[in-house]
Amino acid sequence: MTTLAGTVAAPWPFGGADAPARVVYARAMADADESDEELMARTGRGDRLAYAGLLERHLGRVHAVARRFLADAAEAEDVAQEVFLRVWTQAPRWRPEGARLTTWLYRITMNLCIDRKRKVVPLPLEAAGEPEDDRPDAFRQRHRDEVQSHLAEALATLPENQRAAVVLSYFEGLGNGETAAILNTSVGAVESLLVRARRALKERLKPVLVDALEEGA
Repeated sequence: MTTLAGTVAAPWPFGGADAPARVVYARAMADADESDEELMARTGRGDRLAYAGLLERHLGRVHAVARRFLADAAEAEDVAQEVFLRVWTQAPRWRPEGARLTTWLYRITMNLCIDRKRKVVPLPLEAAGEPEDDRPDAFRQRHRDEVQSHLAEALATLPENQRAAVVLSYFEGLGNGETAAILNTSVGAVESLLVRARRALKERLKPVLVDALEEGA
């Protein structure tokens, strides 16, 4: 891992030499109740324990947002790594007066995801080639997996701003105000994006839902 902020290397949870150290750092933390602002201030001073605390607290959501937006686990991992490299390098200059840390993290995540979607030629989603299982529970699971796959495909066809609004509002459960702040737009614009996105998703998923109802009859 590249050394950042002078002689201090940032621990990284997705493997590599620093991954075991992260576990030690997280377990050693006696200050897990510190606020994001306090952890960022300490991270800005090169405190690896504070940085590990931010990873422990926010990495999962950042990775989930990126994976939902990109529909690609490897790409999402790269985005999450870039987000937290920026946390490490920009922590000395970060000020809580600008925005909540979570808003800042989501904004960086969405910007990086959009940049990647513009640079990478999208590949079709492929179903996993697992052996068929005829048990009723297995059938229901396959059906849920198919619905999720169709949803991911439909989501991928939305314009970037609509997809971002859906991911943040529906999958992350953020309010329209915070979503607007992350996307650097107005609440009214977010509401309009969501209306158009719902309409497009409903139209695209209609055949899937009809088939599901017929199969369940």
